[in-house]
Amino acid sequence: MPTMTVAGHRYDLDPRTVEAALDGVLPEPIHEHFVVVNGRRWPPKQVLARVTGLDRADFTTHQARRALTRLGFPAGRAAGTRGHHPAVASSPPPAFGAAGTQETLAEALRPFIGLWVAVRGDEVLVAASSPKEVVAWLARYRQRAQSMFCVVDSEQAITGAAPQ
Repeated sequence: MPTMTVAGHRYDLDPRTVEAALDGVLPEPIHEHFVVVNGRRWPPKQVLARVTGLDRADFTTHQARRALTRLGFPAGRAAGTRGHHPAVASSPPPAFGAAGTQETLAEALRPFIGLWVAVRGDEVLVAASSPKEVVAWLARYRQRAQSMFCVVDSEQAITGAAPQ
């Protein structure tokens, strides 16, 4: 288990510990930087604060991002943030898979099968077990989605056809 120092405290962290700490938690909105954990984009400070119990003021986004990438979690920067070419900023952000590679929205939705999602462009803003939770998250963080739907697991579920 890798040992790392954050805000003067030593922590033994591994990817499974990080993933387990995020179970049942909804990611906050991405402002600039993100890490991908369990196929979802997370603000690095939210993840590291949750795993370590530290106050977010005790470390920077870059420290959190560096600690999480050392554990193997892919990181990225949201489109439209500082340092991006204007043409990139005006296009929808790409979806990122568990390995941090670009993928289609359909592939990006795979981790959310059976959940309700709110989507803007090619970005999944939030995924939760009920539409009420999704709407509450959108209201809490003053976010607007282009669409909201339940991710089904097959063409049969969409059409209502019985399996053959």
